[in-house]
Amino acid sequence: MILLACGTQEPFDRLVRAVDSWVEGGGGPVFGQLGRLLPESYRPRHFAWAGLLPAAEFEARFAAAPLVIAHAGMGSIIAALSAAKPIVIMPRKASLGEHRNEHQLATAEKFRRRAGVFVADDETMLEDAIDRARAGGGAGGIAPYAQPELIAAVRGFIFG
Repeated sequence: MILLACGTQEPFDRLVRAVDSWVEGGGGPVFGQLGRLLPESYRPRHFAWAGLLPAAEFEARFAAAPLVIAHAGMGSIIAALSAAKPIVIMPRKASLGEHRNEHQLATAEKFRRRAGVFVADDETMLEDAIDRARAGGGAGGIAPYAQPELIAAVRGFIFG
């Protein structure tokens, strides 16, 4: 089952609506962790969801998911890359009241060409990004430790 992860801080109705529409049209199945919802937040009608899951349950759902759909938050991206799991990201936009600033646009741009990361700039691009992710496979993973070049640069900086 695909996992939708909207983060824990703010609702992301635009992404939730887009995924709900995609599932209604025959996509899915999906389970969503939608985060802290407001009374007026959109609640999906076509897939199961929770506000916030206990950490162990979220980790189990994440591990079992063949694909993750998420906001462009670094926690979601790093978790997917660490697990060599494909991820579709859609950035929140401060201009639409979804965040404090536009940093998720920069994050999405930075990861746009990274294997296993599929960017949907907005809800109209979500279905295509999901199709590409399903066809494109995993992220290839990332090492659990920093690259030797980074370690050498930090050592050089600290020790002169």
